[in-house]
Amino acid sequence: MPIISKAEKARDEHSNEIDYVDRSLTFSDINHIFANPASITRLTLSHNKITSVPPSIADLVNLQILTLWNNQIEELPTSISSLSKLRILNVGMNRLSILPKGFGSFMSLEVLDLTYNNLSERSLPGNFFFMSTLRALYLGDNDFEYLPADVQNLSSLQILVLRENDLLALPKEIGQLYRLKELHIQVSIVL
Repeated sequence: MPIISKAEKARDEHSNEIDYVDRSLTFSDINHIFANPASITRLTLSHNKITSVPPSIADLVNLQILTLWNNQIEELPTSISSLSKLRILNVGMNRLSILPKGFGSFMSLEVLDLTYNNLSERSLPGNFFFMSTLRALYLGDNDFEYLPADVQNLSSLQILVLRENDLLALPKEIGQLYRLKELHIQVSIVL
């Protein structure tokens, strides 16, 4: 039996929300969603066997929510940051150790979840802290020792989660985040 039935594929052709959770899928199993990419606003592919995200993800021009939680993704394509309507990106619990160049050029991103990866301050591209619309940033359970002073550029940030990292200190510039309401650093600072 195919992983995705003909009926499901037919349904997807007329749907703007695609949801395949815990199906052992890879992107090659869902190529059919790129037949009508402009209609998709939400794509949820959590708990699958996705190891890479194709550059064609950028064809989903109206995508607002992308959830790839708990897969085996090691790298994201540079094209992902061209998703101008993307508001929520969840790539937590993967194997990311670096983010692509240009990752900070999201125009509408409000929530970014990078929890449970292998990221550190060296993983972040130069424009990472240019996401002026970002309200919530989840970096917990990674390998950060320092948070770059450029964090002060995230002027809309309200929630910052840094718990379970190897932080040696926090930058004083974090005090410039005037909208920050929640800062989570449990068991993060190494003394």
